[in-house]
Amino acid sequence: MAKSGLASRLYRGEAGLDIIGRRKVWFGVALGLILLSVLSFGLRGFSLGIEFAGGNSFQIPASVGTLEQTELKVEDALAAAGDGAHVVSTQKVGGTGGDFYEVRTTQLDTEQANAVKVEIAEEFGIDAATISGNQVSEAWGSQVTSRALLGLVIFVAVVMLYLILRFEWRMAVAAVSSLIVNLVLTAGIYSFVGFEVTPSTVIGFLTILGFALYDVVVVFDKVQENTRGITANNNQTYGEAANLAINQSLMRSLNTSVVALLPVGGLLFIGAGLLGAGTLKDLGLVLFVGMAVAFLTSILLATPLLVLLKNYEPRIQAHNKRLMARRGAIARGEVTPKGTAPRGGEPDAEPVDPESAALAGAAPKVGARPAGKRPAGGRPAGGGGNRPGGGKRR
Repeated sequence: MAKSGLASRLYRGEAGLDIIGRRKVWFGVALGLILLSVLSFGLRGFSLGIEFAGGNSFQIPASVGTLEQTELKVEDALAAAGDGAHVVSTQKVGGTGGDFYEVRTTQLDTEQANAVKVEIAEEFGIDAATISGNQVSEAWGSQVTSRALLGLVIFVAVVMLYLILRFEWRMAVAAVSSLIVNLVLTAGIYSFVGFEVTPSTVIGFLTILGFALYDVVVVFDKVQENTRGITANNNQTYGEAANLAINQSLMRSLNTSVVALLPVGGLLFIGAGLLGAGTLKDLGLVLFVGMAVAFLTSILLATPLLVLLKNYEPRIQAHNKRLMARRGAIARGEVTPKGTAPRGGEPDAEPVDPESAALAGAAPKVGARPAGKRPAGGRPAGGGGNRPGGGKRR
């Protein structure tokens, strides 16, 4: 029979991937990525939208030309205004009155904004009244940030309480640590690549927390099922049972992530990329990056961290030591595993486990007479012995 493919073995939970055994590798990779993210925060920072950094926006009719032509002419108009003003971002937006280009710039005062507006109108040869402008204060972005942080703290507190009641405190710590790493790595990608951070980005960050939590709970539920009564089991350590749970739930987590990423990818690549719906880009981007990172952290980080915490629990430590000692005795031939028939009578027979010997002694030997009382006189009834008929000779 041909061997099953990896996909089939993953679906049946028989892939045998050693995730827990390589946890030092995953911890090392995660720590390295966290350090790179923190380094990027300090050196590059974030590309903040005008909602956070403050700035101006101009809405120009899309009939004036292409997006690139519009950005170049606005840059020329800003150069005439001076003070180092420049374009922050440009996107095409659809509206009830028709499509228009929204050009976001650095902070301008009222006089500069009016002068730039007139200059843009002259560059395109249109009426200045067809160009609308808005000014956004950075105070509004600070308010959004503070409320987002408050929402994050409340979310983490509620999640901790739920996981402690649903599972235990070690699972709660491992899950929340995975969520925080997910946020840090996603923010690190934003900082390193230079994606613009907008209010939609903040909303997306809070959204991916729920998805990451769902993925972790699915895996932990299987871990709890496999490790229930683990100390009474002489076959698996806690880490081995948790690794089996990862293999059994891996395909489910993968399917969930793919199904979630497909519509988000359509929102990002088709809606924002092909159709030019720029307002969808910020939300779609953070969701796509965050969901992909959440799948990896829930598998490669949350459960290995849980095993690390559980191995410090005294009863789990005692169970693991007892199991390792038993396996060492079996490897040295000092103990025969259960279910293995002893080779009695042979000069090189292996020593027998007392429990196995007791079970073997209780079983009747092949061909033995069934246990029971013999008839009186020591011979079977009938008086004939082994001679047929039992009569006299003639």
